Amino acid sequence: MCPNTNNLLADFVMKLRLQRYAPSSIKTYKNALAKFLTAFDRYNLAQLKVQQTQHFIYQLQEKHAISAAYQKQILASITKFYLLYYERKIDLSSLYPKRKSKQLPRYLSVLEVKRLMRQCSNQKHLCILQILYGCGLRISEVIALKISDIDSSAMCIHIRVAKGKKDRVVPLPSILLRNLRQYYQKYHPNTQLFEGQKGGRYSVKSIQNFIKKYAQKANIHKSVTPHMLRHSYATHQLENGINIRHIQELLGHNSIKTTERYTHVTKVSNNKISSPFR
Repeated sequence: MCPNTNNLLADFVMKLRLQRYAPSSIKTYKNALAKFLTAFDRYNLAQLKVQQTQHFIYQLQEKHAISAAYQKQILASITKFYLLYYERKIDLSSLYPKRKSKQLPRYLSVLEVKRLMRQCSNQKHLCILQILYGCGLRISEVIALKISDIDSSAMCIHIRVAKGKKDRVVPLPSILLRNLRQYYQKYHPNTQLFEGQKGGRYSVKSIQNFIKKYAQKANIHKSVTPHMLRHSYATHQLENGINIRHIQELLGHNSIKTTERYTHVTKVSNNKISSPFR
């Protein structure tokens, strides 16, 4: 990556921070824009044509088989870049994927969740797993939690400036509170609820790695991710008869349509139709 590209990225990040974008959004924008700037580091960006961007996206599809979601991220970052640097609204709408993914959320069964938890002997890891599944939090929300966000008197957890810049409150299960107290006595975190070895926030990568390790130990033949535990929480809540509007609030979804994806999963898992195969 050439020095000019590094400078542009650093300046781009600064501008996004000034606009109060979330750290996770800034990281996504930066990584997506880096591909674009690297590809056109010898071009005059101010005079770049939409057709050249079209060819760039096509090459990414052909050579790297990028997903529709990643294609959207790259296009959004390019649009944002031109708006910030050249005060120019470029129309890349023709390059956006037209078909939305119809994939259903992937989740674990209740028994699989129990098997996963049983493999965990680390108190910090166990608390993180229980918050992801027991409270339905996003991984970005878990690592952002502060000790002051745990309200034991009201038995709730405060989620501050979550996705969409909305605060919300979720119930705090009693078993989780008990484990958090044991964790606190052992690790003595300072400000962040879960800290890394050198202080600061616990890393996303570390959480992804230990979940994968415990899933393998539990003989769960799925690619288990932190977000799958959030999906499992929503699916199991629906199966237990919790109102979908309430689940929407607990998950922090802006649209009920996002939450309704889980109804398709529960309809399949709860139906009594038998297979004709004998």
